[in-house]
Amino acid sequence: MEDNLENTTPDKGRTVAIVGRPNVGKSAVFNRIAKKRIAIVHGEAGVTRDRLVREVYWGDQRFSLIDTGGIMNIDNETIHDRIDAGIRVQAEAAICDAPSVIFVVDGQSGLTPLDEEVAGLLRKSGTKVFLAVNKSDTPAMDNASADFASLGFPVFPISALHGRGFDSLMESVLRELPPQVNHFGAGPDDEKETLCVAIVGRPNAGKSSFINKLLRAERVLVSEVPGTTRDSIDVPFSVEGRNYTLIDTAGARREARVDTAVERYSRYRMQESIGRADVVVLMLDATRGVGLLDKQLAGLIGESGKGCVIVVNKWDLSEISEREFSEKLAYEMKFMSYCPIIFMSAKTGVNVNNALVAIEHVATQCRATLPTGLLNRVLSRAYESISTPAIGGRPLRMYYATQVGRSPIMIRIFVNDPRRLPGHYSQFLTNSLRQEFGLEGAVVKLQFRSRTRDPSRPKPPPKPKSGRAGNRRSKR
Repeated sequence: MEDNLENTTPDKGRTVAIVGRPNVGKSAVFNRIAKKRIAIVHGEAGVTRDRLVREVYWGDQRFSLIDTGGIMNIDNETIHDRIDAGIRVQAEAAICDAPSVIFVVDGQSGLTPLDEEVAGLLRKSGTKVFLAVNKSDTPAMDNASADFASLGFPVFPISALHGRGFDSLMESVLRELPPQVNHFGAGPDDEKETLCVAIVGRPNAGKSSFINKLLRAERVLVSEVPGTTRDSIDVPFSVEGRNYTLIDTAGARREARVDTAVERYSRYRMQESIGRADVVVLMLDATRGVGLLDKQLAGLIGESGKGCVIVVNKWDLSEISEREFSEKLAYEMKFMSYCPIIFMSAKTGVNVNNALVAIEHVATQCRATLPTGLLNRVLSRAYESISTPAIGGRPLRMYYATQVGRSPIMIRIFVNDPRRLPGHYSQFLTNSLRQEFGLEGAVVKLQFRSRTRDPSRPKPPPKPKSGRAGNRRSKR
């Protein structure tokens, strides 16, 4: 599989990148064009670091929109901060991917040397540039935009806060894009062919390194500094004709230690990413073992009903055997015992492809359809193998079961009285189903219902009231 890995990037013919220096409102412009809050917007500089890509619509025009981190160095001076250097590399890559660029500046701050540096970088790229003078909140402020005409690009006063000026800007931007092709009008069936995979874990567990290793490119920013990734980043990826969307999420911290607005929103975006994923990769750090936060993340994945693969990264640095680690993991997270475990090193590439194979396997298990006849035979054998204690003199009786959902797998079991269900009997039945059908990594939920009258049959007519009561009413 590894030799056929292919990085899928947006169609360069219909891609628009948003660039500029830090804190001019690039993410706010991105959200305004996307018509939803996707990128984190905050007054703190440097919140956006990676390339954030989304397929968006403006009118009936569909295209890829890229948000980038602020370009910070002037006159190509040496950048000593590895994160700042990575942000610039990511921004330059976005410019290369996009033939059209929205260059955002701050109309209230006026033209700065850093704006001129970014303008020089864009001129060298040869891309089509549209200069968006943000924070032009009123018509009276539009005159200040004239100061930016010296940069040599078409100038558009806009306000991301109030939505001013975007119609004129986007009309000019879209005019430069080539005509749409059919695959940009993909319907719901085409979208289902893409498997959405969220990677979650503690800071510095290796989530971004894992994605970069799969793509064989520095697609997301990697640093030894915890918290480098602050937003959830969607990365399209394909291998052997199979399309994926990999979601790199911010490193999760214990909720009690989340003390800034950016961290709170990062945590919210991580939870949102789990909600829209088909399969979630829980990334553990082999050098740190299993912690409380890992357990909390595992619980969140299970509650969300998502398929899960546990990936133990940095295995090249481990001092214990796979067996020892597996035993500790089974003790600490008994409730995740149904999930496959992959011991991997994103740095060396060992077992990276096996992790992808496990993801695909779990996705298949989550979509499994259990034959009704076999399902009932398995549950009947389990019911007969262990007698349930009688409650109030009457035992629990099972009648029949049927599958009512997938991802998660939902099984509805009809019984005489769900209140007579012993505490751990549901888990026993779930384990019996796993022994028969596998279902590795898939969440299985059982619903117990009382057997009632067939709703398709008409209701019997109401009984007449007693004659004595009726006679009293008639006499009155």
